[in-house]
Amino acid sequence: MPFSVEVKNLRKLFGKYEAVAGISFTINEGEVFGLLGPNGAGKTTTIRMITTLLLPTSGEIKIEGINVIKNGGYIRNLIGYVPQALSADSTLTGYENLLIVAKLLCLPKKEREERINHILDILNLSEAANRIVKEYSGGMVRKLEIGQALIHRPKLLILDEPTVGLDPVARRNVWEVLEALKKETGLTILITTHYMEEAEAMCDRVAIMNKGRIAALGTPEELKVMTGNKEATLEDVFTFFTGNRLESGGNFNELRQVRRRIQRFD
Repeated sequence: MPFSVEVKNLRKLFGKYEAVAGISFTINEGEVFGLLGPNGAGKTTTIRMITTLLLPTSGEIKIEGINVIKNGGYIRNLIGYVPQALSADSTLTGYENLLIVAKLLCLPKKEREERINHILDILNLSEAANRIVKEYSGGMVRKLEIGQALIHRPKLLILDEPTVGLDPVARRNVWEVLEALKKETGLTILITTHYMEEAEAMCDRVAIMNKGRIAALGTPEELKVMTGNKEATLEDVFTFFTGNRLESGGNFNELRQVRRRIQRFD
């Protein structure tokens, strides 16, 4: 099976601090691949390097066989990125948000309407297309942001903590949308998450990061076997390899970020 993403000996230093310590992994085409880890593990730094937002200190990244570092402009056409930070404009309608992104990506005028309507349809947002986004629920906003990342039909969708701050019902709704996208398009998805049930429900394989390194990598079932306890939960696996509880993570900055997102839509 061909690789969608290849990461080899990827390293990032901030001064003397090693945020990512020579990690390597591959993601197969059509796979949902999860990056798990406590705060400071290097997940977001890794994502930022893959999305061309941050240059590595050393190492290599390829997407669809193309060197990311040498071909950043071209690579950005191949990826859709949903960051943790809010990317939808709450003063515009859902349709207008998608239209702006389509124009920024220089999509041909004839294709814009077709693509926007298709995105609204597959995300179950058609009835809310002409409503101001400030009136959307948190789950609807997140789906719209996923739509923004899909408007140019990328090969790889990257989501950094896609359900942070959402209630359990909204989180499950986002999972269902991503599962439907995978089935319909064969899209490759790279996701970071703090939620163990999210990783277990969605991911074909998981890499557990700790202190800038990959502590373990495999399917959820393979990781459980590695602990020596076939009855282990993914939470147990995480604790086994990192010594931390994932849900005990989180800091003031993350809490403030979530609250700011919520406040913008109150």
